Amino acid sequence: MLVRDAMSTVVLTIGPAHTLRQAARLMAARRVGAAVVLDGDSGLGILTERDILNAVGAGQSPDLETAGAHTTTEVVFAAPSWTLEDAAEAMAHGGFRHLVVMDRGEPVGVVSVRDIIRCWAPARRHAGTVAG
Repeated sequence: MLVRDAMSTVVLTIGPAHTLRQAARLMAARRVGAAVVLDGDSGLGILTERDILNAVGAGQSPDLETAGAHTTTEVVFAAPSWTLEDAAEAMAHGGFRHLVVMDRGEPVGVVSVRDIIRCWAPARRHAGTVAG
């Protein structure tokens, strides 16, 4: 199975000036765990629910802290044609749970660990039924 089959095509994009609270509200409303941060100066980055949690847990104000201050800019991108195994390996190697999926230089989706598990679980269940 390929990344294009598992990825969410709901790509939330925000700017670096969004506060963490604004980002969290938008992520919750769209039921996504990550936002793509578009910054004209530094390019494309990602802000995840974990980034917001870490900031709040450290006592930082979600109303004062900006997305840009907590964005990961050294992003590993996936292609829609990657296998889910490729995506899982990149996530495990990099220690993260989301990959921005790029096609022709544009973000077209986000694939998460949850997306991969959702695809693999039925296949593994079916394989166990057939083998058993």
